[in-house]
Amino acid sequence: MAPPILKLDDIFLSFGGAPLLAGAALQVEPGDKICLVGRNGSGKSTLLKIAAGMVEAQSGEVFRHPSSTVRYLEQAPDFAGYNTVQAYAEAGLGPGDDPYRVTYLLSHLGLTGEEDPKNLSGGEARRAALARVLAPEPDILLLDEPTNHLDLPTIEWLEGELQKTRSALVLISHDRRFLEKVSTATVWLDRGTSRRLDRGFAHFEAWRDQVLEAEEMEQHKLGKAIEREEHWLRYGVTARRKRNMRRLGELQTMRASYRGHKGPQGTVQATVSDAQESGKLVIEADKITKTYGERPIVTPFSIRVHRGDCIGLVGPNGAGKTTLLKMLTGQLPPDTGIIKLGTNLEIATLDQKREDLNPEDTLAHYLTDGRGENLLVNGEQRHVTGYMKEFLFQPEQARTPIKNLSGGERARLMLARMLARPSNLLILDEPTNDLDIETLDLLQEVVAGFPGTVILVSHDRDFLDRTVTSTIAPAVPDAPDGRWIEYAGGYSDMLAQRKGAADERKKAEKAEKAKAQDAAPTAEAPKGKGKLSFKQKFALENLPKEMAKAEAEIAKREEKMADPNLFSKDPTTFNRVAAEMEKFRDSLVKMEEEWLELEMLREELEG
Repeated sequence: MAPPILKLDDIFLSFGGAPLLAGAALQVEPGDKICLVGRNGSGKSTLLKIAAGMVEAQSGEVFRHPSSTVRYLEQAPDFAGYNTVQAYAEAGLGPGDDPYRVTYLLSHLGLTGEEDPKNLSGGEARRAALARVLAPEPDILLLDEPTNHLDLPTIEWLEGELQKTRSALVLISHDRRFLEKVSTATVWLDRGTSRRLDRGFAHFEAWRDQVLEAEEMEQHKLGKAIEREEHWLRYGVTARRKRNMRRLGELQTMRASYRGHKGPQGTVQATVSDAQESGKLVIEADKITKTYGERPIVTPFSIRVHRGDCIGLVGPNGAGKTTLLKMLTGQLPPDTGIIKLGTNLEIATLDQKREDLNPEDTLAHYLTDGRGENLLVNGEQRHVTGYMKEFLFQPEQARTPIKNLSGGERARLMLARMLARPSNLLILDEPTNDLDIETLDLLQEVVAGFPGTVILVSHDRDFLDRTVTSTIAPAVPDAPDGRWIEYAGGYSDMLAQRKGAADERKKAEKAEKAKAQDAAPTAEAPKGKGKLSFKQKFALENLPKEMAKAEAEIAKREEKMADPNLFSKDPTTFNRVAAEMEKFRDSLVKMEEEWLELEMLREELEG
């Protein structure tokens, strides 16, 4: 076994009250890919900062190999003194590092490098910080929520980069699929201490449940042992004749251990406050469009959303997900087409930017809207501290300013307020950001069991697979052109359907190519003097008619695929129509190129 390049042992840290870390440990060896997991507020980010040397532990051993380089992904990067993002990212390079790595990383993260750091959004600042820490390929890479604000193509690219990197990794993330693909070991931070599993995150939850079951069994055995000793103390003949001081001491120790045991933090428990039932048809969009300048964001798109549907919106950043969402919910009028909203809609929204939060507000004031100590949940008056407990906040936090909460706690607080309000249509924009695994489980249960309608935007593949009934995605994932398609099922189902359509298209193309190989006219050089061959003349006259026919066939199939229920009713027809449409498009392009070549040849010969 290689010697560790980073070792934290018996780390203790307290900010007053119960210690945040009490005996936590972390050991990193070359090539390790460790995910650090635990509840919001369990100290994951703090332990990572201790590893990076940004926070000092009150006691315990901290060892970093003198020759090892360490890079830490900052949540709020400091751009002071840098005029461009390129300059900021290059400042993270060490002697001998390749500066081209910065350009390569920035391009894959959606930045040019020429951006002014003063004008960056929060997501762009995070991407710049990611490029800065990845570029030098350090010995130890410490990443805190690296996937926040990244779209799905970029997350999948980052997975590949981290899988092949030589750096040892310690990472914190809420994205289950990301952790499963990248990690090879798991460190669980729980109640101030840590446990290590030398397997990736895919095996963590089953192992965690076994640990907690064994712990509960040990506590049960200890309780029974205390009962036996107390019975001996009260009724045993030996005990009445003379006190056995050793056994008395052991009993006191067992009692102290039993009373001092702190069980696992409770689970979040909540349900959505029911509003009056909405109409059966919630949203109807008929051939809606939206264009900004010369760029189409939504080309004619139609959909019918019914009560009980859960629809996911996915796509790369800038594809137009938020624009489409605002159009569907009536916040933004379409350029053309019609949007109809159903009756009795009560909408609750969870905003990814957390703009609804005033940092100076207290938790109680935010949850009650400043209306005293109580709030109405499902028609029942609840005291704010009791409601807070369901979301794992302590009663003493009621007067705590929101600015003192971690990112995950803020997300949980917004979730608590949203679920308290009566609603029958939930709009969730990146709801999984900063949530711990347990709160994610709660949100999945809430969404899956919600009797109303849900529309959500997310880059979390696992969350989409577990919740949505259909997925809306760009027709061309790598280069969105405004065309959107609704697929039945979650993210993995969408990928399978796309693959099926692509396979059907390839089969059709192969058959068409074999059939037309001998008959296809060619623009070969004429054998006669100064004139086109008979085949070329025929093709030049006939191709415009064939192109018009192909355009008509494409239009017919586009109209057919505009039916949002086509795939759910008949997936075979959906895949066949998609393949045929792509075949006609390819044929049209070839005919246009051939006609242009022949026309240029005719002009050359006649001129």
